[in-house]
Amino acid sequence: MLTQFKLNPQLVGDTHLLLDTENCLILLHKNATIPWIIIVPKTDKTEVFNLPDEMQLSINEMTKRIAQFFKQHFATEKMNIAAIGNIVSQLHIHVIGRKSDDACWPNVVWGNDYAFVEYSSEQIVEIKLFLAETLGSLRTHKLIES
Repeated sequence: MLTQFKLNPQLVGDTHLLLDTENCLILLHKNATIPWIIIVPKTDKTEVFNLPDEMQLSINEMTKRIAQFFKQHFATEKMNIAAIGNIVSQLHIHVIGRKSDDACWPNVVWGNDYAFVEYSSEQIVEIKLFLAETLGSLRTHKLIES
């Protein structure tokens, strides 16, 4: 864990900060059209395989639980999970719930010009609470106030 961890400005601008865990930040992409969570490990490493084993296992479990949450809460059919980092080099893992009738299907969501729909404050709080419950047993975390 870093003592001076700072979130990339692009990620700040594109997301709502939901949870702050011991080792990661959990972000919600601002566009409500497609369910999209971003996990940002608190590290200066830029590749998942360079993380300590324990952190890799924790992120893998978070990813799994977020995918299950999307399936239950948003009735997603397919999960897109990736750590690309070509534009934002800070290590971050995308967990994106897809449906065959979503705005980008079957294409990628990155760089795709689809409608922007803002989450309501109530929806953000609801997602925070469900996600906190879903991830609850992994590590201590704190809800981020809106």
